[in-house]
Amino acid sequence: MSIKPPLMDLPIATAESGFYAGFSKHVAVISKIIVAVLVIWAVVFPEQAGKILDTINSFILSNTAYWYIWIVALFVLLCIGLALWPSAGKLRLGVEDDRPDFSNFSWFSMMFGAGIGVGMLTWAVAEPVYHWGNNPEVIKGLVEGSSAENVRNAYKWSFLHWGLGAWACYAIAGLSLGFFCYRRGLPLTMRSSLTPLFGKSLSGGLGHLIDIVAVVATILGVAQTLGFGVEQFVAGLTRIGIGGLTNEAGTANTMGIVVAILVIMGASTMSALSGVGKGIKWLSNLNMGLSIFLLAFFLIFGSTWFGLQALILGVWDYLIAMPDMMFRVWRSDGVEGSIATSLEGWQGGWSVFYWAWWVAFAPFVGLFLARISKGRTIREFVLGAMIVPSLMCFVWFTWAGGTAIDLELNGSADGVIVGAPDGDKIFAMVQHMLSASMGWIMSVIIVILLMTYLVTTADSAVLIVNTINAAGDEGPKARPHIYFWGIALGAVVAALLIAGGHKAIQTAMVIGAFPFSIVMVLQCIALVKAIWRDSQRERAGVQTTNPDNAPEPAE
Repeated sequence: MSIKPPLMDLPIATAESGFYAGFSKHVAVISKIIVAVLVIWAVVFPEQAGKILDTINSFILSNTAYWYIWIVALFVLLCIGLALWPSAGKLRLGVEDDRPDFSNFSWFSMMFGAGIGVGMLTWAVAEPVYHWGNNPEVIKGLVEGSSAENVRNAYKWSFLHWGLGAWACYAIAGLSLGFFCYRRGLPLTMRSSLTPLFGKSLSGGLGHLIDIVAVVATILGVAQTLGFGVEQFVAGLTRIGIGGLTNEAGTANTMGIVVAILVIMGASTMSALSGVGKGIKWLSNLNMGLSIFLLAFFLIFGSTWFGLQALILGVWDYLIAMPDMMFRVWRSDGVEGSIATSLEGWQGGWSVFYWAWWVAFAPFVGLFLARISKGRTIREFVLGAMIVPSLMCFVWFTWAGGTAIDLELNGSADGVIVGAPDGDKIFAMVQHMLSASMGWIMSVIIVILLMTYLVTTADSAVLIVNTINAAGDEGPKARPHIYFWGIALGAVVAALLIAGGHKAIQTAMVIGAFPFSIVMVLQCIALVKAIWRDSQRERAGVQTTNPDNAPEPAE
């Protein structure tokens, strides 16, 4: 039986004239309607929206814990398998002559900045401190919370949420898109990654649905990240002397939210208009440089030895415990306050929430990774997109968060860090460590760094949403839509924060992530099938790449 060549043409109907010229109206219009309805609903009927979203969220978290825990484990195993698979690992995301468009430094900078730079600034201090106080070992009564004996457990669980699992989600989405776009010449949009399963039927309604799911998940996933960032940005502005932006509890008030959104989304929209090769690349290099400076501060002036111990022991504990942590699902025994019920609640609020967050973030980061990774091999992509960013997160968590824990352990901080809101913990720590003037200067640097991360994340998200709406194409015709999605993304964050705070954003994000998690499992199947079939095609002398139709990454 003859082996057929792979599908190398997937036409997607786009408007020929008018405001939507060059765009898939089905995807663009329906996506905008869904987002607009969500914003209006959250603002006009906040109580009703909150109750309904909470009900749906509770149902998803209580009935899909197994699903989220196990699919992320699948993503990690598949990424490792593809890197080790000899015939798969050497394949390029492109034709054989293609080479990377960006240096390794710029590649890592853009990948890290768009991936979890914002969240890392919030949680590098806040999460280790939280898990130091409470984690599954504490719930089981095996160790005392906020004790020296609980430090290693704090890092084991922090690394679980910010390590290989998170980046495997991004790698699967990015690898699938890069493979089918740059090897097959298919449109750089989510539907292309499922062509081995559904073929040309993806040109129609099924493909539109997949891209709409990706757009909505992206907006909600990025809104979650920006929500944390906005709170921390306002906390930073307050620390450097700009008043009137927080309430009595120390969190952002309506004025603070509006000011932060206007500044961040205004700057990000301008950056998005300049494209990946200019504004986003420049900002990514800037925030990587500032990140290195801030990390050097913690390495030199923080708890250096404590952080080094936490890093080495934490990585060891994480790797040893990872099989159990990645697959174990705790279920309630129905008794309120029991250990089993408490463990289920902890896992739902942390691990399951994080996996939903990373899945919702995956279409955005995955497509962005694909756009900046043309010419790299699958092995290079997987190792670069999983291991290097994970290690960066681990270093941040151990030296920044480790300094905070050490200051609390030795009694120097006296609860100043633990008692601060999550977004304010890093500011509370540096101002405790330094004199008033130096603490102010360091707070300004952190605010600037946070600003660059927020802008990089938002402008990358706007470009990615536009790329999906434009059937994989991004160019000058997208400018009016860049303005729209910049405003829409800011409106989603502001509306949900004002209506219900972080809880509303988390709820909307978890709901939006579930449909795309199904798409990601299908991507895994499609990718393995395509690589396996290509090995058969190569033995039969059948062409597997389309050098004449591979779109170039946007500048």
